[in-house]
Amino acid sequence: MFGNSASTLTETMVIAALKGVKDPDLGRDLVDLGMIKNIQIGAGTLALTVNLTTPACPMKAKIEGDIRQALGARLGTDLAVTVNMTADVRGKGITEKGDIPLVKNVIAVGSGKGGVGKSTLAASIAYGLKSYGAAVGLMDADVYGPSIPHLTGAEGRPSAKGERIQPIETADGLKLMSIGFLVEPERAVIMRGPMLHGIMQQFLHQVDWGALDYLVIDLPPGTGDVPLTLAQTLPLTGAVVVCTPQEVALIDARRAIAMFRQLKVPILGVVENMTGEIFGRGGAAKMAADAGIPFLGEVPLTVTMRERGDAGKIGDALKEDSPSRPYLLGIVEQLAAQISIQNIKSPKLPKLEILN
Repeated sequence: MFGNSASTLTETMVIAALKGVKDPDLGRDLVDLGMIKNIQIGAGTLALTVNLTTPACPMKAKIEGDIRQALGARLGTDLAVTVNMTADVRGKGITEKGDIPLVKNVIAVGSGKGGVGKSTLAASIAYGLKSYGAAVGLMDADVYGPSIPHLTGAEGRPSAKGERIQPIETADGLKLMSIGFLVEPERAVIMRGPMLHGIMQQFLHQVDWGALDYLVIDLPPGTGDVPLTLAQTLPLTGAVVVCTPQEVALIDARRAIAMFRQLKVPILGVVENMTGEIFGRGGAAKMAADAGIPFLGEVPLTVTMRERGDAGKIGDALKEDSPSRPYLLGIVEQLAAQISIQNIKSPKLPKLEILN
């Protein structure tokens, strides 16, 4: 055991005491990851800061407990310890061709078929990450059926500032872009592949997204042109697949998983939506286990979730009175952890491979 008086305790000794304490999700030493900051030593006191890789870290309590245990074992239990938590969201650490300037992570939310609540989950994930203090944007890539304007209750038309398009911004700072802001609600959007490609490029690279920790992209259902375009032109951090529990939905979800794998897009996890008596429970968890990919959680089918989406207040699904709140926040925390895990791996540029 090291001495712990104000005259003998040093920052070097504190760092040595914390060696071997790991981030449970990342499996790496907190010291080696540079997460221990601002060590302050007083008379019988020690304060330090843990700079997490995401404000939505699901393991905060365990990390603090492990730190206290290590310090108590090595520096003495009579030392009064204060552990502060901050967060600095990390990206992949290198700049690749097609990256969006100042955007650290780009997450695609897709599904094998329509009607599974993909847009609702994409919006909820964006609001959830925002609720933890992250800077977040939400891009509606479902050109033929844009749902984000209605779900968020956002209105107006994007403006131009020089050559940059200014996104719509909600009252709490969530940045939005959708073709739904550019056309009348009842108007059918008719365009071929090259036009889709152009729209996606504008939304990604001509919109002034600013500095974002996370950009969430709501993909159209299925395995069509838009996911292909994104994988060709943008190094995605990874993808989330949304499905319902019944087998007919899982068949299509497996196709979406196969598509992302073929496009070399990391799969961050699967979400089971509308869990309950009507559609059943557990199908997505089993599918994820069989495919060897993370299961991020489930969201039970509730009237409240539907009502708040219909009213253009999907962000309210995360409020204290919402029965969906704990499920959505659990999914957001698990997703944030998977993004952090992905970012400490050796970054590789996704390569498009089309099998004959």
